[in-house]
Amino acid sequence: MRKVIYGLLGFNLVLLLGGLALFGFSLVVYHPWAAAQEAGATAAPAQGSNVGLGLIGAALATFGSTIGAGWALAYVGAAALGAVTERPEMFGRSLVYVGLAEGIAIYGIIISIMILGKL
Repeated sequence: MRKVIYGLLGFNLVLLLGGLALFGFSLVVYHPWAAAQEAGATAAPAQGSNVGLGLIGAALATFGSTIGAGWALAYVGAAALGAVTERPEMFGRSLVYVGLAEGIAIYGIIISIMILGKL
């Protein structure tokens, strides 16, 4: 059971780092106000700013969902581990609850993919 929980926490960490990398990449490459600063203070942002804001939105969706999933998994995983320790036949039920907590990260990834598909 601990290997499963550590594996899911590692998966959340990978998703979190990917979201942070996407966020940093979008800030560096597609900064929405870069064209306005180069052209002058009164110029409107360039058309490419929608791409930058979309990447920022996708990164925030991934980042927020992995933080939420990690938080949920911390509490659910600890409770599931305690329940399985006392009653080993509860393993199947506790695995369902751990999977539901992990689903939060998957939903964030799906939203990120949908946002990136619109760009």
